[in-house]
Amino acid sequence: MDSIKEKMPIIITAIIAIAICVFTFYFLENYEIVYYTKIDNSKIQSISSTDDMKYEYTLDSYDENGKKKEIKFKTSRELRESAYVMLEVRTFGVHSWKEVQENELPSKVQEKMNIK
Repeated sequence: MDSIKEKMPIIITAIIAIAICVFTFYFLENYEIVYYTKIDNSKIQSISSTDDMKYEYTLDSYDENGKKKEIKFKTSRELRESAYVMLEVRTFGVHSWKEVQENELPSKVQEKMNIK
């Protein structure tokens, strides 16, 4: 009985640590920021990969407030030159992307991209 009482703080600490890890991983994996960019095929690089991602772009991108960030993301094909793309970025990189129209860009992004 005494050995259980002695180990109880260790067991409680371990349970708390596991709970914190699970919460942190869930939060980090589901934390998402949207960025917008314009495709510039002079900034594409062919890469060798074991999956079907053959190209990597490194482009200046902007969040909805116009804050600039250089983002790298991989694609399976070259994207359309000068297309506007919305990037869904999670903690571990670009989760997904889709082409959007110029009028779908937030106004601060349009300002930064000199559209207005």
